[in-house]
Amino acid sequence: MVKHQPLQVYEKQVFVSFVTGIYGCRWKRYQRSQDDSSKWECAWFIILCSSFFLLLFWAYFWLVAQNDFNDFNWSVYNRSGEWRDETIPILASTTVGFSYITFLMILALFHISLGQQLNLYWVHKIGVLATLLTTISGVISVDDLWGDEWDILLVSLQSTAPFLHIGALATVTAISWLVAGYVVRRERSNFQVMVLVTYITILLALYLVPLTFTCPCIMDRHSLKHRPDIIGRRGAPMLAPENTMVSFNRALQHGATSLEADVTLSVDGVPFLMRDRTLRRTTDVSKVFPSRKHEDASFFNWTEIRSLNAGHWFLESDPYWTVESLSARDRGRIGNQTVCSLVEMLRLAARANGSAMLNIRKPPAEHPRYRSWFMDTLWAVQKAGISQKRVTWTPDTDRGRVRGFQQTANEKLSIAEMKHRGITSLTLHYSKASYREIQEYLANNVSVTVYPVNEPWLYSIMWCSGVPSVSSDAPQVLQKVPYPIWLMSQSAYGFIWIASDLVSLAIVIGIFCFQKWKMSGMQNYNPEQIMLSAVTRRTSRDVNIMKEKLIFSELNNGLSSTEELSLYPENGYARYSHGGPSR
Repeated sequence: MVKHQPLQVYEKQVFVSFVTGIYGCRWKRYQRSQDDSSKWECAWFIILCSSFFLLLFWAYFWLVAQNDFNDFNWSVYNRSGEWRDETIPILASTTVGFSYITFLMILALFHISLGQQLNLYWVHKIGVLATLLTTISGVISVDDLWGDEWDILLVSLQSTAPFLHIGALATVTAISWLVAGYVVRRERSNFQVMVLVTYITILLALYLVPLTFTCPCIMDRHSLKHRPDIIGRRGAPMLAPENTMVSFNRALQHGATSLEADVTLSVDGVPFLMRDRTLRRTTDVSKVFPSRKHEDASFFNWTEIRSLNAGHWFLESDPYWTVESLSARDRGRIGNQTVCSLVEMLRLAARANGSAMLNIRKPPAEHPRYRSWFMDTLWAVQKAGISQKRVTWTPDTDRGRVRGFQQTANEKLSIAEMKHRGITSLTLHYSKASYREIQEYLANNVSVTVYPVNEPWLYSIMWCSGVPSVSSDAPQVLQKVPYPIWLMSQSAYGFIWIASDLVSLAIVIGIFCFQKWKMSGMQNYNPEQIMLSAVTRRTSRDVNIMKEKLIFSELNNGLSSTEELSLYPENGYARYSHGGPSR
């Protein structure tokens, strides 16, 4: 019996070397294998996939949570006592981690498509595990510190669901190449059936999931209502210190029709504007009254409050990364700001023919003006000379005494309860007002104001929902939104949905048929039919010639041991005969 040991010609596989080298540090051909991956490496692939999907969720959360970055930093400040932009390190680490895991995920999928054995390098295993644990700890921390923010995910789907659906459908359709290549193998196993059933279930779910979408902007453009009015929430706090005259002026300059402010009462009965319980964050009280920096702001008298600077903190901390864009004149004005009184803000609103929304913080029980806070505030409104009909008063307590003002509630109530209490206006957080509830309120002549709305996508949702007004920290951003960022009729979206499903189905069926045909051709392939003479002549510079033993089964084509197989030297092979190789 003659064993054939021909020389084979191997071309450089630069791409395969790149993929296997970076993923598993297998740069040489002899280090690679096309055998099935071990269970241990399959487990690491599952961990990699889990890390990818968790980071995808995490990155999407922070992408849509940009609307509330100001509230996040304020929550951190209330716990730590230090004002810092904590979103910067979070966004930086998320970007790096997501890019790294995505790159490894792409390399792993290339391994599968090229038939290479998975073998994740130990350095990458440490990196994947560290990224996964860091992301999990981040999710737990956000849930503890900012748990209510998870609601923004469901709200954002009202804007992004149609586009996420198309992206997910394209991804799952592309993965059909890998699934088909695995399930059409000659060998059959229960795991292959499970993979196929799981894939078909996911694909069918994606085909039908648009039936569950609630997207306000899928509507007839003729049904679109007027653009919602913008309320400057504490003015324009991204362009100037919050609750200062410069901030309120900036809000009016950028299209705000109303101003919203947080009202606190001084110890001598003067209403002034302050969001925090103390003066430490937004004034220089630590320098002027260092022993009282943790004291409640309402226990300072107006003279003491007026002596504090309310602008230097903004220039020094640059909380929104906008100070560099300010002119020298604007910086000078900001640096000279003092704490604003309620009368000053209301007079500005009156001159601009606007309105005001007052979030009043009642003084504590031990405060000298605890019983007279209402009259002190009412006196300030009358002194400002603004019409009471243009002043909205929250919270909705003491309604019997609040006569002539616009009455609003900051909690979600039933229609019956609102009629019983005589409430005609609601001020709700965007996560507390669903599309159907907003439509019900509007149908019963209840005005709805939604806060905080700082991003164009959320403003577009509220616009399509018919909300009359929104409260925003970024009126300069919403001013640049002259129309919803996307608007589509029901028939147009229905056509896109059905067409994308049909195209996906056709591609998936085509891929499965092609993989089946390809596999059947390989099964009918006889290795002894290799035409060695078909190897093209190449120079040593173009190819690497490597010896590898190919063990053939016994000859079934009638070739006897005495017959001679000639492989011509001029084609790069030796000559064999019955007695052995001849020269």
